[in-house]
Amino acid sequence: MADEEKQPETPQEPSPEPPAPEVAAEAPKAPKAATKAPKTDAPDASAEKAVAEKPEETRPAKVKAEAKPAAAPSPLSDVLLFGKFDVSEVEILDAGIARYVDVSPIAVPHTGGKHTSKAFGKSKMSIVERLINGMMRTEDFTGKKIKSYKAVEDAFVLIHDKTKRNPLQTLVDAIQNAAPREEVTRLQYGGISVPKAVDVAPARRVDLALRNICKGALASSHKSKKPIGECLADEIIAAAKGDVNCHSISKKEEIERVSASAR
Repeated sequence: MADEEKQPETPQEPSPEPPAPEVAAEAPKAPKAATKAPKTDAPDASAEKAVAEKPEETRPAKVKAEAKPAAAPSPLSDVLLFGKFDVSEVEILDAGIARYVDVSPIAVPHTGGKHTSKAFGKSKMSIVERLINGMMRTEDFTGKKIKSYKAVEDAFVLIHDKTKRNPLQTLVDAIQNAAPREEVTRLQYGGISVPKAVDVAPARRVDLALRNICKGALASSHKSKKPIGECLADEIIAAAKGDVNCHSISKKEEIERVSASAR
C-alpha cells in the first residue's frame, strides 16, 4: 500500500511549472495589442459616420459663399483712360511711392477738386489728373484746364504711337526715374545757416517729379515749333528711359549731387 501511495506522487513531480509563468506573461501581451487595434479603428469609423450623417442643408450654403466672389464682375474692368487706353496692367515697381501714385481706372481724369480739403487727398487723385494740373503751373496754361487736358491727351496718343506701350505705364516709369531721393535743407546754428542732406518724403518725390516733367515740356516748347503735346510726350519718353539730357532727369541728378556734398 505504501508503494501504491508513492506512485501517484512521482508523476506529479516532473510537471513543468517554469514554462507556465512564461505563458502567463505572454498571455496579457496579446490582449494589449488586441485592445490597441480597435482604438485606432474606432475614431475612423466614427469620423466616417459623422461625415455621412452631416446634414445636407449646410453643404449648399458653403458652395454659395465660395461662388459669390467669382461671380461678381468688376464694374471698372472695362473703363478706358480717355476712352482709348487700358490701365489695368500698369505696375509700380518703386514701393516707396506706390501709395501716392493712383492708377485706378478712370475715363475722364477730372474730379472737380473734391480732394482739396482733405489731408493727403491728392494721393487719391488720378496721376493723370495731377499731370494735367501740373501743366497749369506757368503763365502759358494758368486757368486753361481744357487746353491742358487736350495737351496731355495728345501726348498720350503720341507716346502710344512712338513706343507701342501703355502711355500710363510710361508716365509711371518717368515719375519713378525723375523722383529725387535726397535733397538739401538749411539748419540754423545761431546766426549760421548750414546745409544738411535729408531724405525726401514719398509724396514730395511724386510732386517734384511731376513738376519737373511739366517744366521741361513747357521749356522745350519755347525753343521749338513743336506743339505742346509733342513736347510733353518727348519729355515723358526721355524720363522713362532715364535720359540725362531731359530736364526732369537732369534736375534730379543736380539735386542729389548737391545733397551728396552736404552729407
